[in-house]
Amino acid sequence: MTPAQQTALAFVDASSAEISAWTRQIFDFGETAWREYRSAAWYVERLRHEGFSVEEGSGGMPTAFCAHWTNGPGPTVGMYAEYDGIPGNCQDAAPVRRPRPGLSVHAGGHTDPHSGLGIGSLGGLLATKAAMEKHGIGGTLRFTGEPAEKVRGSKPIHAARGYYDGLAGMISFHPFYMLPLCNTARWDTHCGAAYSMIYRFVCDMPEAWGRGDGAPIPQSHSAVRAPGASEALMLMFMTSKALRDSMLPHQGGWSISEAILTAGQATADNQPAGLAEIQYMIRVPTIAMAEQVTAALDANAEAAARICGSRFERHWVCKSRPGLANHAMAGMAFEALATAGPPRWNESAKAVAREIQRNCGVEPMAEPFLPECEQLIEPRDAEAILRRDLPPSQTNSTSDDYTDMSWHAPTARFYVARPALRAPAGFSYPGWAMNALGGISETIDPMVDTAAKTVALIALRLLEDSSAREAAMQEFVERTGGGVGGSKWIAPLCDYEPPVGFRWPEYVTTPRGYDWWIPAN
Repeated sequence: MTPAQQTALAFVDASSAEISAWTRQIFDFGETAWREYRSAAWYVERLRHEGFSVEEGSGGMPTAFCAHWTNGPGPTVGMYAEYDGIPGNCQDAAPVRRPRPGLSVHAGGHTDPHSGLGIGSLGGLLATKAAMEKHGIGGTLRFTGEPAEKVRGSKPIHAARGYYDGLAGMISFHPFYMLPLCNTARWDTHCGAAYSMIYRFVCDMPEAWGRGDGAPIPQSHSAVRAPGASEALMLMFMTSKALRDSMLPHQGGWSISEAILTAGQATADNQPAGLAEIQYMIRVPTIAMAEQVTAALDANAEAAARICGSRFERHWVCKSRPGLANHAMAGMAFEALATAGPPRWNESAKAVAREIQRNCGVEPMAEPFLPECEQLIEPRDAEAILRRDLPPSQTNSTSDDYTDMSWHAPTARFYVARPALRAPAGFSYPGWAMNALGGISETIDPMVDTAAKTVALIALRLLEDSSAREAAMQEFVERTGGGVGGSKWIAPLCDYEPPVGFRWPEYVTTPRGYDWWIPAN
């Protein structure tokens, strides 16, 4: 370990109380995709306070940003924050099920938690900066704010607009507990492609359905009208459920999921709905599969619209590429993680865990956390376990939009264990318990501190070790057939504007106060 790396580790230890408070702050914001206004503003203010220049609204996304700090000539290293949560997961940082004060359970909340992801990366960024300043290390740090990861939103857009270009390496971290990807780095099997789109059904002239041109405007409330947009949405929903069973095998991490964004738009009168929207997320190993499923969804949307006297529009939310491996970066990441050491939970954290167990009807355990959460697993070993359940021909599995970064710079993807509870045989903990563990300082701080140290150690390795940096870049060039634009390189798929104008769930301020868009009371 170099003197600069020792400085970085000491910085994280000395800043642990501050990092803990920051983690809790983002957790308490609990904002969701494309509407992370307070979270993004907090990061921008913090980064400027730390001496970074910050572009707000990067890539045309109001809650994105791109920050830079330079210490003279040298390589540029990339890191990033995510800070979006999920609607319907409003859990307080408490060992009992309850929403955050003043909100309903239907409000947004952190599940993964991205609150710890973003602050872990920020802690690593600031530790790297402190070490560069103290030891005179030249180079530039680039830190992007990535909204809407839950819908794979920002990274395909940032990638297409050049925000990952020119990096010596990109450092990608995520909290994790699902075995075997617990305290390890991805080796060969990176995440796959993801397409997401919104189908908007519009019924422009419901009174024109079922009659010829030139007929008078119906005057009776019982006159024939088109079924309308809501009916079209429901047909789309049901036919695409059948599509899921027909097109996707029940192995390999493939999935289609949907969410209804808007519906109705009618009064209590008998007017049919004029507008309805449904969002789909397709997670598949390859782009070809994503295109195939998209074509089938398009056909379903067209049929549903025709039946119901409506028309449809398709609007892209994301089109992300499958990930590109880099063994040199994975090796650096795991070496850094091993140096930092896996997270450890002390007795105060265990006491919190036991209280959650008790409140879930489980007899509190002397050792309430899964032992794997405090153990490292070598990337090749994790890869071998992961491959057991995948067909040999499948090269990617599940999805996450960090994959778009991997086509523009050598990318390390590593995981640090978030706290997960032991369970009696046949028992599953409710979702609120995991969400609470991600917000309570005693239980989430060990993960955040380990992540911050690992991020800093990787960044400083890239900055100080030219041979390691060159090996990662050489592998990137070979895997892409010549680097960015090479013969094996996959260009950005993003051919759409940021989808920020849709009715994404959000917090609102009304005469009743600050509340979720579905009122608490």
